Amino acid sequence: MSLGLTLTADVLVIGGGLAGTWAAIAAAREGAQVVLADKGHCGTSGVTATAGPGHWWVPPEGREGAVADRLKRSLGLGDPDWMRRILDLTWTSLPTLRGYYDFSTDDHGQPFYRGLRGPEYMRAMRRLALDQGVRILDHHPALELLRHGDGSIAGAAGLALRGETPWTIRAGAVVLATGGCAFASRLLGSATNTGDGLLMGVEAGADLSGMEFSNYYTPALAGTNMARSMAYSFARWLDADDRELDIPPGPDVTPHLARVLMAGPLFCRLDRVPEDIRRVMPQVQPNFVLPFDRQGIDAYRDRFEVTLHAEGTVRGIGGLRVVDEACQTQVPGLFAAGDAASRELVTGAISGGGAVNSSWALSSGQWAGKGAARLALGQGARADDLAVAAGRAGLRPHRAERPVDLRAAVQTVRDELNAYDRNIFRRGPALTQSAERLDAVWSELADHARGEGRAGLRAREAAALVAAGRWSKASALARRESRGMHHREDAPGLDPRLASRQRAGGLEGVWTAFETASAQAEVA
Repeated sequence: MSLGLTLTADVLVIGGGLAGTWAAIAAAREGAQVVLADKGHCGTSGVTATAGPGHWWVPPEGREGAVADRLKRSLGLGDPDWMRRILDLTWTSLPTLRGYYDFSTDDHGQPFYRGLRGPEYMRAMRRLALDQGVRILDHHPALELLRHGDGSIAGAAGLALRGETPWTIRAGAVVLATGGCAFASRLLGSATNTGDGLLMGVEAGADLSGMEFSNYYTPALAGTNMARSMAYSFARWLDADDRELDIPPGPDVTPHLARVLMAGPLFCRLDRVPEDIRRVMPQVQPNFVLPFDRQGIDAYRDRFEVTLHAEGTVRGIGGLRVVDEACQTQVPGLFAAGDAASRELVTGAISGGGAVNSSWALSSGQWAGKGAARLALGQGARADDLAVAAGRAGLRPHRAERPVDLRAAVQTVRDELNAYDRNIFRRGPALTQSAERLDAVWSELADHARGEGRAGLRAREAAALVAAGRWSKASALARRESRGMHHREDAPGLDPRLASRQRAGGLEGVWTAFETASAQAEVA
């Protein structure tokens, strides 16, 4: 039996989506030796590869207005300096892809940088990473981080799916770019988004932020998992008798749609989508019309039934908390980027949608990659230092190993983190019940689950999903108000004392804490 792959690198990037590839490229440009390990195939896995990602693309003269607007909508949780940083970096970064990506042109014949075709975007990012000397390991999911005796990051260990052999990579710094957690909602492109990076980060000593804002939902044609939201901003919403419903457009439409869906079917017409948007849709969201075409539906004329898909932290907000401008976590040598990192600094309590989220992935990826490279190159090799494995649940059970029903564990996550009445409409008693169910599943996994090869990967994924669900529910319970996408029916208004970011963490016992002392006192 093979002993597996053992490598050393300056920087290890875990995850090969948009943030991960930008991180790897940035680290390589600093002169670092970079390895990128992806659970899937870098260039096709992750949500960007199925999408038509826009970017927060604002000319210099319009940025202060854009920041002011975004800051107002962040409801007290955004940071204008971070917003300015991503606007600046997005503006200078996208043109550098020319030669790798074939940009569309606008009506004046100029390159259209704002919106890209996801499949081609990610193919371009893979090619660029390879040209920068990045070593890419496809189908090499990470299972756990490694730490030095002083607590700093020493690398990671995982599984090569082909042959089911282990791998170990010692690195001076690690960037977690594992994507968001879709809570097993079956959203297109989210199969690898099981919260792995969140669990690995917390096991290593990091904490999270914004996990209460992890209940974003997107409309989709019923029976499909293609959730792309641009066209639905022009939707007419209809009941089963084809009567138009009084549902106002805007960012707060989700609760209205969910209430209708809990009572019966919901239908939609997209006949109000402007012609100019219809023309560019194949460019900016190339997959949008495919499920309609397959069912013989004219997306812009016919009435069709819709559902809502939970996107968790993919288009929600929560993730690992970064503590400096290089997107380093509180664990030395551990950086976070993209959907794996909390976006509160640039989105506040509302979703960044596609544009801000894509710019966050582009920017945080580069900041994390550059920061990781500079740290690793500055401190020199530590490959001979002690490295201790940080992973526990699903790998090293606390008690006697025994079979655990992983499917039931994942189903519990689906039940508690996808259901409209438990996740969109929140009340203290229901949140407490959800937390208790997830705690019970966590205890079973942590005490008894262990697997080898792919079975071990499935155990870790189940543990990560449950852990992310626990942090989400605990954070929602502690924030006793309604702010942004977090709706508490038993606390429907904004509480100005809670205009503060909330941290979360813990494994055996989940904890939450608001960042300001006054807010902490209010929930104590």
